Amino acid sequence: MTTQNLLVELFVEELPPKALKKLGEAFAGTLFEQLKSQGLTAADSVVTPYATPRRLAAHITHVAAKAADKAVQVKLMPVSVALDASGQPTPALLKKLQAVGADPSVVPTLKRQMDGKAEALFLDTLITGATLDTGLQKALHDAITKLPIPKVMTYQLQEGTPLPGWDSVQFVRPAHGLVALHGETVVPVTALGLKAGRATHGHRFEAASDPVELASADDYAVALREQGAVIASFDERRAAISSQLESAAAQAGPALKAIEDEALLDEVTALVERPNVLVCSFEKEFLDVPQECLILTMKANQKYFPLLDAQGRLTNQFLIVSNITPADPSAVIQGNERVVRPRLADAKFFFDQDRKKTLAERVEGLGKVVYHNKLGTQAERIERVRAIARAIGQQLGGDVLAAQADQAARLAKADLLTDMVGEFPELQGVMGGYYARHGGLSEDIAFAIEDHYKPRFAGDELPRGQVGTVVALADKLETLVGMFGIGNLPTGDKDPFALRRHALGVIRILRERKLPLTLGWLQSAASSAFDSWLAEQKDPEEAGFQFGFHVAKLGDFFLERLSGVLRESGRVSQEIDAVLTVKALSSRLDALDSRLSAVSAFAALPEAPALAAANKRIGNILKKAGDAETVVDAHVSELLLKEPAEQALYAAMQRIVPQADAQFDAGDYTASLKTLAALREPVDAFFEGVMVNAEQIDLRLNRQGLLKKLHQAMNRVADLSRLAT
Repeated sequence: MTTQNLLVELFVEELPPKALKKLGEAFAGTLFEQLKSQGLTAADSVVTPYATPRRLAAHITHVAAKAADKAVQVKLMPVSVALDASGQPTPALLKKLQAVGADPSVVPTLKRQMDGKAEALFLDTLITGATLDTGLQKALHDAITKLPIPKVMTYQLQEGTPLPGWDSVQFVRPAHGLVALHGETVVPVTALGLKAGRATHGHRFEAASDPVELASADDYAVALREQGAVIASFDERRAAISSQLESAAAQAGPALKAIEDEALLDEVTALVERPNVLVCSFEKEFLDVPQECLILTMKANQKYFPLLDAQGRLTNQFLIVSNITPADPSAVIQGNERVVRPRLADAKFFFDQDRKKTLAERVEGLGKVVYHNKLGTQAERIERVRAIARAIGQQLGGDVLAAQADQAARLAKADLLTDMVGEFPELQGVMGGYYARHGGLSEDIAFAIEDHYKPRFAGDELPRGQVGTVVALADKLETLVGMFGIGNLPTGDKDPFALRRHALGVIRILRERKLPLTLGWLQSAASSAFDSWLAEQKDPEEAGFQFGFHVAKLGDFFLERLSGVLRESGRVSQEIDAVLTVKALSSRLDALDSRLSAVSAFAALPEAPALAAANKRIGNILKKAGDAETVVDAHVSELLLKEPAEQALYAAMQRIVPQADAQFDAGDYTASLKTLAALREPVDAFFEGVMVNAEQIDLRLNRQGLLKKLHQAMNRVADLSRLAT
């Protein structure tokens, strides 16, 4: 089967920049998969996506003009239905043959095969392979309709198209050209009212010729670059911009570096077809404004790359990525400098105005800001956060830390009422830190106000200092308890209040800061902060019942997030379950990793499988015994130990368990479990030689008590029965 390379391009008006990369990959990927499913590609075919602001394209190697014919076997129907008593075809069979395009003369050639418990008739036939004309038409239709477009435009077709006039089509942007080349041959397909040809268009202003005529599918990228002044490949264009940014930064000054922002780089790549990086500057007086404000306005509003010095401080220079390359770039540079100046002036004005009032003076205004219609205002929320922060601070650092945390929590949301945060909501917390310093507050308080939203996403840094850690925990816990209490639980992939992120933040802080706090205690402390709010509800009893009912689910929510984090880190599922089963909410997360490592080391011991199985057996025995009239008590009388095996087990426990307990109390969980591994032989001997459920009640209770003591000793680090296969 001879093949040639295929090129398909859809030429459109400027596409949404933030979606361009995804649109280009989806367009090329769907085209390729559809052609592959029709047998029109080869095993070694490769697809290359292209995407610029004004085009989506795909180059696919080794595409056949016609797919190979394929022999298939079609199941018709059971023999009992297809043939009558004399073996002649029934009307049902004849109708089925007509439906699949077969002649009645094929009846003698039909194959009989068992299909389940019944015999059925099968037809061997040959399916004609698809031609590229029809196959590409289908693939192109699917590639267009399956594009991940949130909104489409409806527009009228232009004159000269196959369906001009009042006919309209829908697409992400109006389409003006379609190219489909198989080698040097145009494939006669249509899309969006356009007929395929071999002509495309280059850069709006700098193309050497327009239109750009493509001799073959393989000329696409080169012809666009040389004649159209366009770099068609998104990745190649992105790499060119990155290289130019680095070179321009080096030319602008020693040790200067463009700010790193992958999302911004992607967006700018989607805005230009022929990138040209230029150096611009602004007045140094604007550097008195917090650099976060200037950086944000340059990036978000102008798509510029601020330049930082070796210490990471903002300079008064920035880089722009122009879509034109004039001989004299001064007009472009001056134009961009003129555009950015009002933005920076606005930021300076907001900063100057905001500093006329302290954060403390703004707190009262939070009483007019609704937090949630069921949970009250931001002022009410702040009082709850303060209560939680005081409780955590008292637990971690006594009165001093509690007072500092209370002060920081009281001021943490005040910057929501500033002009700067009103203009740039992304700066909440950050501006609060600046305004706190301007008001003469300590660095601990300023850091806490700035950091209390952290960690905001996976991999984000944690709050600095104890005060910030306490307020960050309090803020997240108030959100979790409040939202759970009113029934706003995450469902499926919907989590509008980012409760999963808040829970993961709490877990990260506890684990990485090694805090001596448990999830259960934190949940209880946070719930208590809502007591006064619950008492003010119109129907406090009903509200309290519903609130507490939903909050009770928060413990499992924490454990699910914690389990997910551990599994993503590569931990063994059985070992995770073993650790999280044992008093997970009342256990400190600062010891979690040590306990996991201990269980992992224990699981590698040769004694582990037998002890895990024995532990599971003991648990089942005690569970059944607990359902009886008498409750199992972890008490053993040596006088009632009659059998040598139970005496030996008791003696071994007397030697080994105190040592393991001491190691556990010292935090050496690995050593504790390894010490307990020495109990394997006496445990095995006990189950071989002792009847636990003896007829004499005193013997039975004593043996159950012995197992209860053993069970408690073995499961302090983890529920070892979870390791049993």
